[in-house]
Amino acid sequence: MFSFFPATFPEFIFSLGIRPPLTSIRKPMFTRLFRYFSTLTTGRIVLWSYAIWYAVNVTLHFDPRPRLWLTSLGLSGVIGIALVLSTRAARNGITTLDSWQTFRLFLMPFCVSSFAALVKDAGYVLIFPPSLRENGIGLGAIAAFLVLVTLLRRRGHPCP
Repeated sequence: MFSFFPATFPEFIFSLGIRPPLTSIRKPMFTRLFRYFSTLTTGRIVLWSYAIWYAVNVTLHFDPRPRLWLTSLGLSGVIGIALVLSTRAARNGITTLDSWQTFRLFLMPFCVSSFAALVKDAGYVLIFPPSLRENGIGLGAIAAFLVLVTLLRRRGHPCP
């Protein structure tokens, strides 16, 4: 039997030239992400590990009060500008920074000040929470990240 419309709705949508975002966006995005993680330097792996530790601890001790976050943002601005000025100054002229380097110079003071405010009076020893469970969650997340990076490096190319 002849039908003007394709058999299924997805076939009809495809016949109009509309493609779902999963086929056109996700694969290349993950390919770029896997390539990025497979080529990380040791320094960047350490920075990602710091970011994971921060994210886990901020999640476990989150405080929604705007004052805490605005104070951290203000400190980030003041200290970030000072860091940019100090890293650009060189004896032989001005050192140029790329946008990610500049972003990190503002991000790090934000993370440090918000972390300190969130864990104040929480019983932390240096940067380690008093609970074995919380330490395990943070260390487990970092270990999972390191395993991912190791697997991607062994493959030698990004996952398809």
